[in-house]
Amino acid sequence: MSIVTFYHCDPKDAPKTTMPAHLGANAIFTCQGKLLLEKRRDSDLWGLVGGGCKKTETGRDAIARETWEELGLRIPKDRFEKLKVYDDPGRIAAFRDGSIWRMVIVVYGYDFPEEPKMTISSESKELRFFTKEEIRDIRIAVTHQDIVDELFLQK
Repeated sequence: MSIVTFYHCDPKDAPKTTMPAHLGANAIFTCQGKLLLEKRRDSDLWGLVGGGCKKTETGRDAIARETWEELGLRIPKDRFEKLKVYDDPGRIAAFRDGSIWRMVIVVYGYDFPEEPKMTISSESKELRFFTKEEIRDIRIAVTHQDIVDELFLQK
């Protein structure tokens, strides 16, 4: 059973939020024309690397921390390029504990010159770089699908 269910622009099925809006930071990590995704343990879906900002963090602080935690890579926060903020109110995460969050996501970009040696975290089942063709055949978290479409597939 999934720990979290994601909704995006689904007013009919998405539950009403029970928590304040939550700021998250995710990354479009690319290498030689491929996009890095993680297979999430909490939902068994593919998604962008990243997560929630802590109370005292900026988005860049959060993505640098999440990169270390989820990939085992230390990238200075000033090396991330801010790409876009996704703040539509229909981006919802409903957790098994009953908390339901509206997500505001700041997306950062980083291009690896060569494929890095990564360490998989306990939050992920798998880390993999995908070509544009391969991405069309996998299940991506709905809260990340439009981001992948806009910032990777349409480029």
